[in-house]
Amino acid sequence: MTHQLLSALLTAALAAAARGWPVIPLRPGSKVSALHGETHCPRTGDCADGHAKPEQRATTDPDRICAAWAPRAYNIGLATGPAGLVVVDLDPPKPSDPPGTHHGCEILHNLCTTLGETLPETHTVATPSGGLHLYFAAPPGAPMRCTADTLGRHIDTRAWGGYVVAPGSITPAGRYEIADDRPPAPLPAWLHARLTAPPTIKAVPLRPHVSGAPTGRRAAYAAAALRNERRNVETAAEGGRNKVLVRAARALGRLIASGDLDRDEVEEALSWGAEAAGLKPYEYRSAITSALNWSITNNSGTRATA
Repeated sequence: MTHQLLSALLTAALAAAARGWPVIPLRPGSKVSALHGETHCPRTGDCADGHAKPEQRATTDPDRICAAWAPRAYNIGLATGPAGLVVVDLDPPKPSDPPGTHHGCEILHNLCTTLGETLPETHTVATPSGGLHLYFAAPPGAPMRCTADTLGRHIDTRAWGGYVVAPGSITPAGRYEIADDRPPAPLPAWLHARLTAPPTIKAVPLRPHVSGAPTGRRAAYAAAALRNERRNVETAAEGGRNKVLVRAARALGRLIASGDLDRDEVEEALSWGAEAAGLKPYEYRSAITSALNWSITNNSGTRATA
């Protein structure tokens, strides 16, 4: 690692802090926090009163930043909540996506067209993968949380509880660069409402008599599995809820792959269960989607047995 690289990253971290945006060090060449985790917390400094999360340890203090970046060429994480920002993360399709999957930019544009709304020009960062980070000033009132796929596929947002990789950071894919250096525009009211609206989950009965759906013992087995996994999610203890949710989705994904359950009703049931357990949409939506996708892919061709 050259002194020039370290100097450039330190300069970028100080530049973000000068805007009033608290930063944390990320591992060199990575998007992962370089700060210690709870397991190895020394309970000193910022953690003297208990383990502090990365956004609680983020800082705009130039002296602390210089000291933190002195040892290595750390990338820069920008703590969006303390910075008063909501960042809309628009990603390109992944190689694993089905053909015809759209870029997050296009999906957001189509959403705006459908709703008859517009987005103001705002501070924008281009990511090495070909995505964009749109920076908006968070509205006053209740803190906004991070979301995943709430606005559409390949559109996430970062607010309280998260961070974004700041410009100047470098990964194997390339460098994060400022594409538009104007100040962040206020988050549009329509976008705020859409990101904070409660989920619209409609309970529906199982449909064992739909043409092509399983009947008899297979249908009873699948229905029981759906009820049991939903109950497991509803009753999961705090601290283990996400793990239980992922396990339930993977178990039920096998029955979707075998044709014994409908994906929509599985997603509805697990979403209801997650809501009952106290999880927020941004906490469970992407977990359900990812776990079901994994299970369906890895169990294609299976059949359920009663």
